[in-house]
Amino acid sequence: MAQMCVLTEDTMCVECGECSRCDLNPEKTCDNCLKCVKSDADYLAIEIDEVIEDSEE
Repeated sequence: MAQMCVLTEDTMCVECGECSRCDLNPEKTCDNCLKCVKSDADYLAIEIDEVIEDSEE
């Protein structure tokens, strides 16, 4: 079963790689540096709302 695009709800994933682009530098693939997360907190984190498991397994 094909995956749905995480950026556009009504579109099938065509593996364009747009979802892996860096928000600060679109020429770069995201390497999870977290420079895009601005905060004065003692640590940086991204809250996970939901985990979607692949139904093929």
